[in-house]
Amino acid sequence: MSFPESISSLKGCPIYMVGIKGTGMAALAELLLQLGAKVEGSDTTEKFYTDEILLSLGIPYSEGFNEQNLIPRAKLVIHSAAYNPDENPELKEALSRGIPIISYPEALGHLSKLFDSSGISGVHGKTTTAAFAATICTKLDLPASVLVGSAVTGLKNRCTTVRGDKYFIAETCEYRRHFLFFKPKRIIITNVEYDHPDYFTGFENTLDTFTSYAETLPKGGEIIYCEDDRGASLVAERITEQRPDIGLIPYGEKAGGEYRVREISVEPGRTRFSLDGFKGEFSLRIPGKHTAFNAVAAMALVCSLLKKEKGEITENDLQAIRAGIDEFRGSKRRSEIIGEAGGVLFMDDYAHHPTAIRKTIEGLKEFYPHKRIVVDFMSHTYSRTCTLLEDFGKSLQSADEVILHKIYASAREQNRKSISGWDLYTATRKYMVNVSYYHEVMDALDYCLESLNSPDLFITMGAGDNWRLGYELHHRMLEKEKGRR
Repeated sequence: MSFPESISSLKGCPIYMVGIKGTGMAALAELLLQLGAKVEGSDTTEKFYTDEILLSLGIPYSEGFNEQNLIPRAKLVIHSAAYNPDENPELKEALSRGIPIISYPEALGHLSKLFDSSGISGVHGKTTTAAFAATICTKLDLPASVLVGSAVTGLKNRCTTVRGDKYFIAETCEYRRHFLFFKPKRIIITNVEYDHPDYFTGFENTLDTFTSYAETLPKGGEIIYCEDDRGASLVAERITEQRPDIGLIPYGEKAGGEYRVREISVEPGRTRFSLDGFKGEFSLRIPGKHTAFNAVAAMALVCSLLKKEKGEITENDLQAIRAGIDEFRGSKRRSEIIGEAGGVLFMDDYAHHPTAIRKTIEGLKEFYPHKRIVVDFMSHTYSRTCTLLEDFGKSLQSADEVILHKIYASAREQNRKSISGWDLYTATRKYMVNVSYYHEVMDALDYCLESLNSPDLFITMGAGDNWRLGYELHHRMLEKEKGRR
């Protein structure tokens, strides 16, 4: 068999997942389990936060890859982009047995055909927007299943919510045009800019890819896009010319219509804003104007589903939406608060592109105006670091102090440019003085223990494994506090 052709045929279906600890794969495993499939898998021995999620769900998985791991009864094998059938022993074994093999984006695409689906896209903000959508849908008890590429605090630290089999909302990724497998009826575009230089050749190439995604919408489909973002607006302009049958729903401070954001204000611990089409004020407790925009994008999507579901949006619905936004506490590795110790607030964030870094730091400085912002950043992929080197340096300069490390390598590329973390340090030094370099992440531990003081905010940032430093610092400083009592 290939991918099940109905939700009912998922029930009891044995599915094996290679690379199950990946954020998207773990979320998909959770969703498939909730829909009734029998899920097992495998991955490396390296520990990720998804280990805890998989264990709590009771999903069995092997650590290390061996053809003997592949369960005899498997009817389908799904693999992450990090592994391919030419090299992975379990995928080779599946081929030899004649078991169908599909990639993660292909599986997500097949799943989208079983629902009225909506895709959340953009170079930045996908996870937070999807997490907002999941939280709001839960508040409304809307019959929607939502897949988020990270654990969400409001979903009991799970990556999905399954509420019926009518609507499906998922993060969809532009890398290698993966989102073209997805079959949405409406999409969100948070922003479009150049990233993934190991695949895309530049901004125009990236823009063309997002336009292609928008063109997959059926007649009467909808694009919810950020008018304040040049790239997203250009996609909307192209679609207006090429596909006038597709509806456009802009949001942002520059947008026309009911989702125009106005009177946005930031105070310590809270962001407030109003929308042209809705009475009253909205507030959230997560830093950054960009986070408020993500909340509005999610709201616009959910309101579209509400209108389809019952033809109107009631005052009770709006109260539930407001409550969902206000009660939102973020998701794993997205301005995540680890804890406080010794008067120092410890946070972790996935920002790994210069724009996301800059917006995250700016949001933190507004949200916590009396704190010294110390950023520990680990760059991800050689190609991104090399292509955006100067932009990285500029984006970090708004922090009060920056700590840098070696580049966190990707399994998908080699260091053909001979770029290093020291090159990033040199580039950053052009824009700020208070920057230091420790090749290995944990080499910075002693320095941080000596230099961090109340009321500092220490945030690990990037798609690498420097999050370990923040957790260890928090643990050490908590132990030090206990010793003083």
